[in-house]
Amino acid sequence: MRLDWEPQPDEIEVHFIRAQGAGGQAVNKVSSAVHLRFDVRASRLPEVIKERLLALPDQRLNADGVIVIKAQEHRSQDRNRAEAIERLVALVQSVAHTPKARRATKPTYGSQQRRLSGKANRAGIKAGRGRVQSGD
Repeated sequence: MRLDWEPQPDEIEVHFIRAQGAGGQAVNKVSSAVHLRFDVRASRLPEVIKERLLALPDQRLNADGVIVIKAQEHRSQDRNRAEAIERLVALVQSVAHTPKARRATKPTYGSQQRRLSGKANRAGIKAGRGRVQSGD
């Protein structure tokens, strides 16, 4: 199932914080990193996708069902906000895709015979590697 979804402005909560790591002259003045919070349970997503999101073993998902994404790659707030939203959309898209169910198949009779003859051939090769017995 393909889901064309964008989070609504009232569904996400964006906070600007100071970025980690090495900085320059404005390192303690500019808050360019973004903390994006998205409450899965309160969102307008379909129930199936909500269940899959909440079942994810992802460290960005906390116990309250809130996804927290931190973006601090860029120097501007706008680019970091856009990147955080892109990551959220990618996460939702990843659970929207349902994998195709696998049907168990049986090996054919010919493939079974080829496998067994190959094993017998290999066993014969390995048995021929033993010590040579003197026939005196």
